[in-house]
Amino acid sequence: REWESIGCLGRIYLANEGINAQMSVPSNHWDAFEAHIEKDELLSGVPFKVAVEDSNRSFYKLKIKVRNKIVADGLDDTSFNPWNTGNHLNAIEFNQAIADGAIVVDMRNHYESEVGHFKGAILPDADTFRDELKMVESMLDGKENEKILMYCTGGIRCEKASAYFKHLGFKDVNQLKGGIIEYAHQVQEQQLENKYIGKNFVFDERLGERITDDVIATCHQCGKTCDNHTNCLNEDCHLLFIQCDE
Repeated sequence: REWESIGCLGRIYLANEGINAQMSVPSNHWDAFEAHIEKDELLSGVPFKVAVEDSNRSFYKLKIKVRNKIVADGLDDTSFNPWNTGNHLNAIEFNQAIADGAIVVDMRNHYESEVGHFKGAILPDADTFRDELKMVESMLDGKENEKILMYCTGGIRCEKASAYFKHLGFKDVNQLKGGIIEYAHQVQEQQLENKYIGKNFVFDERLGERITDDVIATCHQCGKTCDNHTNCLNEDCHLLFIQCDE
């Protein structure tokens, strides 16, 4: 009721393990929104990851849903400590670790990494996070003593993935703090080398934020260079795929 009264839109998931909110907040009501967050001792200090691009069409309504988990991962949280996460690295630290030869793993689905990713990263061909965890476990078999860098959109999936891989015995697990979204801001603000190329896929009406001008994908129908996702209008299909204007 409080947020609808100031025109907030978005998709919020509540679960025992935490909260994930993707929101559009009217700029003239931002102070009121932030004040409401801060006055709640359970929410005070929650990190904001501000969008890289603002097109005013992220969400059209406000939805708050209770879920068993923030992200469906197929893991039994009682079998390991999901709060024992990997080290959080800022953009400078992440870039340095890449330069030092660490193994970089994209913890997103294939349709996300297809339009943008870190140079040299492992890109699992997974449809879901649940599938990807098992794929990455197989790909990293025997590399338990090497430095592992994980990244995702805003850092949510890496919280669970990094804890899980520490549980599996990996000694040096790290994650990009704030995900690609925060990395892009730090690169711009601090004039750092940008090791991410292309778009950052986002789960709202925009379907992507441009991080660099590189277009690394192609139209699934004609093969033209393109990185714009679209949802098939046939409801029996509803496939998310890359399609050029033509």
